[in-house]
Amino acid sequence: MSKRLDDLEARIVRCRRCPRLVAWREEVARTKRASFADEDYWGRPLPGFGDPRASVVVLGLAPAAHGGNRTGRIFTGDRSGDWLFRALHTAGFANQPTSTHRGDGLQLRDCWVTAAVRCAPPANKPTPTERDDCRPWLVAELRELTGAGVIVCLGSFAWDAALRTLRDLGHEHRPKPRFGHGATATVGPYTLIGSYHPSQQNTFTGKLTESMLDDVFATAADLARRLS
Repeated sequence: MSKRLDDLEARIVRCRRCPRLVAWREEVARTKRASFADEDYWGRPLPGFGDPRASVVVLGLAPAAHGGNRTGRIFTGDRSGDWLFRALHTAGFANQPTSTHRGDGLQLRDCWVTAAVRCAPPANKPTPTERDDCRPWLVAELRELTGAGVIVCLGSFAWDAALRTLRDLGHEHRPKPRFGHGATATVGPYTLIGSYHPSQQNTFTGKLTESMLDDVFATAADLARRLS
């Protein structure tokens, strides 16, 4: 990883900007879930991770309380991540289809995974203020990911966060593109691709299927090839 991304990661993991999120992430890390009682929880904000030369950025909502907030890596160790990493592996972006903990051997190729909000929020619902206070981290991340041209937005929250972030970077689309599964929008030098979030609410009900998620990442891979 580049020194600038390393420095950014160090700043992110020290962030205590949002009192409600700080209190919640640390309370969860202390009390733990019974099935993870013997584990040391991360309990801090999460930086993005992956290939610093990535063409594709995957943007989620926020860490899961007993997923990324436990493992220290976004989407790792939770059900949403099970769906995501399988799809990334199928599309050729990951060397393995699962990720259970930091140091499990997962490597991403031409892909960077990150989140709009870096701390686990109560009920998975950040406030608008927390969303906005966290956005400078994503702005800084995209500035360093100079090869990125595709942003896969997992859910409408991530879609909206991406549009706000790109506006901060000087890129805006009028009228505002509408989110939808498989929706695409060109915003400055970036192409946004929308996907339903691989949450259990969507995967258990069939709103999102494996083939639907695979189609999104096949589109992202095709766009990435055009950028290379």
